[in-house]
Amino acid sequence: MSLPARARAHLSATDVRIARGGRPVLTGVNLTVSPGDRLGVVGENGRGKTTLLHVLAGTLTPDSGSVTRVGTVGVADQELPAADDRTVGDLIDVELAQVRAVLCAFDAATRALGQQRPGAEQDYADALADAESFGAWDADRRVDVSLAALGAVTDRDRPLAGLSVGQRYRIRLAGLLGAGHDLLLLDEPTNHLDASGLDHLTARLRAHPGGVVLVSHDRALLADVVTTVLDLDPTSDGLPRTYGGGYDGYREGHRAERERWELAYRDQENERRRLAQDLSAAQNRLVTGWRPDKGTGKHTRATRAPALVRAVHRRREALESHVLDVPKPPLRFQPPRLEATPGVTLLRADDVTVAGRLDTPRSVHLRAGERLVVTGPNGSGKSTLLAVLAERLKPDSGTVQRRRGARIGLLAQESPPPSRRRAFEVYEAALGRLVSSGVLREGDQVGLTQLGLLPSEAAHRPVHELSVGQQRRLDLAILLAARPQVILLDEPTNHLSMALVDELTEALSSTAAAVVLATHDRRLLRDTATWPRLRI
Repeated sequence: MSLPARARAHLSATDVRIARGGRPVLTGVNLTVSPGDRLGVVGENGRGKTTLLHVLAGTLTPDSGSVTRVGTVGVADQELPAADDRTVGDLIDVELAQVRAVLCAFDAATRALGQQRPGAEQDYADALADAESFGAWDADRRVDVSLAALGAVTDRDRPLAGLSVGQRYRIRLAGLLGAGHDLLLLDEPTNHLDASGLDHLTARLRAHPGGVVLVSHDRALLADVVTTVLDLDPTSDGLPRTYGGGYDGYREGHRAERERWELAYRDQENERRRLAQDLSAAQNRLVTGWRPDKGTGKHTRATRAPALVRAVHRRREALESHVLDVPKPPLRFQPPRLEATPGVTLLRADDVTVAGRLDTPRSVHLRAGERLVVTGPNGSGKSTLLAVLAERLKPDSGTVQRRRGARIGLLAQESPPPSRRRAFEVYEAALGRLVSSGVLREGDQVGLTQLGLLPSEAAHRPVHELSVGQQRRLDLAILLAARPQVILLDEPTNHLSMALVDELTEALSSTAAAVVLATHDRRLLRDTATWPRLRI
């Protein structure tokens, strides 16, 4: 007896490779997704996650390697046409095209059976099996449920042209979730979703009987949904890594992998250093060998010289033959030490308001080492409150007091307009202003690359040429280099890699400075669940 169609469904990729402009985008990707598997694909921007999704969907042919697809495939990528003269129903019908085709085939098979055509019974059985596999008769109801849960427009006659990108995306996602595909390929599906929409998406993906490939930066969604993680970030041998055990398994595996890489690199560097020291010592002996103790004859000098020369040659050959086969690991975040006297009040705001932006009076009292999470829906005034605390915005009522000499730093949601100066010049200019104004002591300065946020290559590029994530790292570097005693963070996980967010969260939990953060990041909210909350 053969397996049902969905049970036979699977997706596999073998040694997939893609290059663009001579630069590798994907190298040696291997994966298998079967019913019940939920594969998360992670990596920093530019690592080829979306490219891989297109390869798996069949819309992009790899330079080498192969992809096998068995079963129906539904794809939700990030691109959606802005100009559209269709209706909501038209967009849903696109996602349900296979369902419609299956129902048409079933209707035709039913008519043929009624007419007692030869072979009609087998055709009817096959059509019924296909319709049941899709849950075809229930598809539109499933779509309606998802439309409501995702906060999408439910009127199928509504023109798409008058809807926002977010609304159109939610409609398409609802159609995809209702279509009953064997395999789902999703690219950043949490974009444009609110809390209830996120809950619905999470539940649907966990309950999906087929296979799922999920490209996402949403750590909470990954933690709640995936069974396996494919990591496209750099590795010691340049090949992707696959980790079982869900998102927690990935975090543990990734950490262990990084530690092994760093250890291998240190061992390699230490061996090269030892060989260089041996060569230097041999060269010194060669020099001093020509100056033997007083009274030693020329014959002694002559017999010693060849052995010393041979020793130098051996050491040089050993050094030259030592191959550096372990590449330098990526930077690890190294925050500066932030000091503040425990228990001292650093910042106090009493009943502050800003007309039209923060109408309800709010108060914040911060001592060194204290933590606070500011929560609330978009537009509730979280960013406004942080700007008031940072004294970048004057309140219309209430007061703000800071301890004399207290250093307060704010990481805003968005980076300032990018400069045409190089990143390290912007960084050094910021530090120079702090030193000249007496806010920062000369000896407290730390170099940009010492923080582990930007590699030397990026630090020497103009800021406007950096990626959004790199600009965000520069903002964070400037903030921390000022050695703030109060750290105000507005959506600090925006545009940062998952590894850096984990490292930053750990640093914030242990610093002596006071920390206030405003965030919608569900994983960060979980990681700071013990921190006091202020709901705006």
